[in-house]
Amino acid sequence: MNIYRYPTKTEITDIVTRPTKDAADLTATVAAVLADVKARGDAAVIDYEQRFDHVQLDAVTVSTYEFEAAEALVSPDLRKALVMAHANIARFHEAQRHDPIEVETCAGVSCWQKSIAIERVGLYVPGGTAPLFSTVLMLATPARIAGCREVVLCTPPQRDGSVHPAILVAARIAGVSQVFKAGGVQAIAAMAYGTDSVPKVSKIFGPGNQFVQCAKQLVALADVAIDMPAGPSEVAVIADATANAAFVAADLLSQAEHGADSQVLLLTDSDRLLADVQAEVERQLAQLPRRDIAAEALSHSRLVLVADIDEAMRISNIYAPEHLILETTNADTLAAQVVNAGSVFIGHLTPESAGDYASGTNHTLPTNGWAAAYSGVNLDAFCRKITFQHITPEGIHSIAKTVETMAAAEQLDAHRNAMALRRVATT
Repeated sequence: MNIYRYPTKTEITDIVTRPTKDAADLTATVAAVLADVKARGDAAVIDYEQRFDHVQLDAVTVSTYEFEAAEALVSPDLRKALVMAHANIARFHEAQRHDPIEVETCAGVSCWQKSIAIERVGLYVPGGTAPLFSTVLMLATPARIAGCREVVLCTPPQRDGSVHPAILVAARIAGVSQVFKAGGVQAIAAMAYGTDSVPKVSKIFGPGNQFVQCAKQLVALADVAIDMPAGPSEVAVIADATANAAFVAADLLSQAEHGADSQVLLLTDSDRLLADVQAEVERQLAQLPRRDIAAEALSHSRLVLVADIDEAMRISNIYAPEHLILETTNADTLAAQVVNAGSVFIGHLTPESAGDYASGTNHTLPTNGWAAAYSGVNLDAFCRKITFQHITPEGIHSIAKTVETMAAAEQLDAHRNAMALRRVATT
């Protein structure tokens, strides 16, 4: 890990910079795959699955038989955990419902807003080096609570052509309509454009690597809405001398093991803690099955010694982390200073992994600094807020002059006439 001590302004810029692939090269590669899937549909998806995931598929649709077989392959303990996590996620997202608002803005003019679910949504669940069945729950649960009529899911198949059984069981628990064997850019393309098997959706949700993130942003230009830019995982930990070095190291490694392009950041005002965390990271890393992946992520991660915790928070707000863990004696007070973060974990006993799985908050969050502008996935993400208005004869006379004056000033005479005719008709 890279160590910074009392960083300068220039060094802070380095600290908050994410590791990225060359954008031009990335965009060209992704655009070519998107265009091919748009033109050839299922055949292109199957070809890319063989090329990228090294899987030979006859079809991309997961069959009823495969769902049934998956149930027998998931242990009772894991199924119980999935059910509990789903219940907590549902409880938190159910609480996000808002009552409709209705306002009489002036006499005879009523305006109101209604939340209506997106009819068909597409969920992307990464597979790759780890089957993220937890993401199924995080995306499908609020989609169903919102009232989405159809919930489509794409996920990379395993080498034998099957989908990991826990993903299929989680999909059933959370109410997914259909599951398809497609990963990476080809999955995003299939949901954005539609194929013979995969229906075209109105909005795509889900995390992924830089290729997936790029694909989502490209299809969002003209074809489909997306939840947010959600690329490689990242965490920032702010810790003081009261923090447990083993806890902090475990928190850093829990993100580093996601992928080689993940990033972790420690901000501390304790030189002793920094040294202890460094030693703990090395000790715990050696015991991890995914240590090679985590080690590569750690190579572009940072341990930063700052003058005080206030400076740590200032840097964190510039960084705008996907996950922010506050392991300090004043964590509750510090939390009030958070301006930019996807999700915040307060106190020594609140690991980010709780939010990843079962506390109830959503783990699909903005990365790469996008937390400065985007929220994580929530119930509203699956809805549209449609406004309505109704005007009575009294209302016409309340606002007619205002509307006509403004329309005339903008030289939009048809707009003015639409109101003027009604004003005359109700006089």
